[in-house]
Formats: sequence, structure tokens, C-alpha cells
Amino acid sequence: MAIALALLPPFPQPQDYHRFADTRALLGVPNFLDVISNLAFLAVAVAGLNAVLRPGRAAFIDRTEHLPYALFFVALAATAFGSAWYHLAPDNARLFWDRLPISVCFAALLSAVIAERCSIRAGLLLLLPLAAAGAGTVWYWLQSEALGSGNVLPYFAFQAYALLAILLLMHLFPPRYSRGADLYRAAMLYGAALAAELFDRRIYALGQVGGHTLKHLLAALAMYQIVRMLRLRTRV
Repeated sequence: MAIALALLPPFPQPQDYHRFADTRALLGVPNFLDVISNLAFLAVAVAGLNAVLRPGRAAFIDRTEHLPYALFFVALAATAFGSAWYHLAPDNARLFWDRLPISVCFAALLSAVIAERCSIRAGLLLLLPLAAAGAGTVWYWLQSEALGSGNVLPYFAFQAYALLAILLLMHLFPPRYSRGADLYRAAMLYGAALAAELFDRRIYALGQVGGHTLKHLLAALAMYQIVRMLRLRTRV
């Protein structure tokens, strides 16, 4: 994947990305629904941390397995704040604080799946390097924009790599816990969220909610599947 990225021409962040369909203000808050819908991420993050950090709330064969999930939900909470900050006045500089924790979420979830499907030790050893790699793609994107040769491809490639690696590991390695279908459901809901983002204006034309607001809600619902998995799963 790294070789393919090196061969592709840079792809800068399209500036019309920052022009969302629903720009209505309420209570003095611009882009109100795109801002306030980030509370869904915060609610899921709090529920997830409660499940992971309180003894007996989630099944772990080895207690250290909770570390990737703890980072995942901390990053999800940071996403709520970063995305809300971005949507108050959308531009590249603020988008950095939206994308940075999102990349860490993907890294942490990949680490968790490696720990559960392959090796606890390997998963934990890879947690920080993966998080650094994901964050690095966001930093690289912003720096490349500042230098006039913007390239957002590594950021999206890291997300795609993490998601494909998770699905491949789930297919190739036997589970140690039940509820694996919850991760597949999360992936499908996240895909629906990305589709809603692409059709932001068309969805807004149908009613009172823009596609980007719907993206936030669907993505939060996707993340909730992970909370549900942790609460309900058992050892197999």
C-alpha cells in the first residue's frame, strides 16, 4: 500500500468539502446540527469507557486487553470535541483536530483485534506504533497542504488499511470471544455513514437533516456496536 501511495499523484483536500448543506444556526451556534450531533460520539465514548474500565462489565481473558479499547473510547470522546470545533467554522486547520482522533480510533481498534485474534502481546506492542502511524498521516496531510502540495490520500489509505486488516483477521483467525458479528455490523453502519456524507446535499433536500449530520449519527451507532459487543460477549 505504501508503494502504491508513493506512485500516485498528490490529492489535496477539496475546499468545497467544508461547504456543508445544512448551515442553519440555532442558539447562536452556527451549523447547529452538524455541531450538536457530535454529542452522540461523546455518549458512546462514555458508555464504552464505563464498560471497559469497570470490573465485570466486559469480558477479557487478560486484563491488559482493555488497553486498546480504552484508547479507542478516549479517542472517540476527543473526536466529539474535535469534530464539534471543526463544524463551528470549517477549514483545514480545524479539520486536523477532527481527523486526528479518528485515525487513533482506527489504530486502537486494529490493535484490539490483533490482541484478540492473534496475540495479546503483539496487539499491545503495536498499539502505540499504530496510533502514531495513524496520527502521522493526519499531520502529513496538514503539512502538505501548508507547503502547497496537499495530499490527503495517506489519511484515507490508513483508514482503509485498518478496516481491511480487521476484517481479514476476523476471517482468518478463530475468535476467543462471542459477538464477532457486532464488528461486522459496525463496519456496515460506518459504510452507511460514509455514504450519507457523500450525499449530504441530496439528503438535506429531502427533509430537515443534512447527510453530514446523518453521518455523525450513523457513525456513532456503528461505534455503539463495539460497546454492545464488549458488554454482551462471552469467552468461547
